[in-house]
Amino acid sequence: MFEAYFPVGPGLGLEENFLSLDDILMSQEKLPGRAESALPRLAFALGQGAGTGDSIPEGSKLEIPLWLAKGLHDSKRRIISVELPKIYKEAWRTVFSADANVVDLHKMGPYYYGFGSQLLNFDNPENPEIAQTILQTFISRFRRIMDSSQNAYNEDTSALVARLDELERALFQAGQKGLNDFQCWEKGQASQITASSLVQNYGKRKFTDMDG
Repeated sequence: MFEAYFPVGPGLGLEENFLSLDDILMSQEKLPGRAESALPRLAFALGQGAGTGDSIPEGSKLEIPLWLAKGLHDSKRRIISVELPKIYKEAWRTVFSADANVVDLHKMGPYYYGFGSQLLNFDNPENPEIAQTILQTFISRFRRIMDSSQNAYNEDTSALVARLDELERALFQAGQKGLNDFQCWEKGQASQITASSLVQNYGKRKFTDMDG
């Protein structure tokens, strides 16, 4: 019996994986920006016009889906400029550096890590600080997430999971599945321990990269 859909992991770094549902949803997240030149026939697509032929005047403020912002961004032609969402600005970076575990990442943005990595595609002098904050936030929160996934077995974890971004939720679920598989194996209810699908997908990706 075949599965209707085999989950595909999100891309790593600056590029999305367009076979991944998570990356497709993440690319719909919107960025604040500004039209640096007139944008013909794009008003309707961006929710700013009644007809498909309407244009966006130069200087207009925009809310642009990530996928379109990447397509329009050109540092030489200056078609659009992109602003940082507030959670990636200096004020919030200070909060993360103080205690990243107190932040409700899902409320602030369900794809905090993936979306933040995509922001590095745009020319911004704060890119090094953004990248460092994303990395340190992940490191700071990772241990607590995995500890909770191992120590909250058969408990209500909905309050904890509700505060996690989508990547963290996947890690939490992988941790709980690993614990469940191990306990089944200890009780003789499983013949062998199999590798996590996250590990298997990572291995396949590495071999593909080597073949290329």
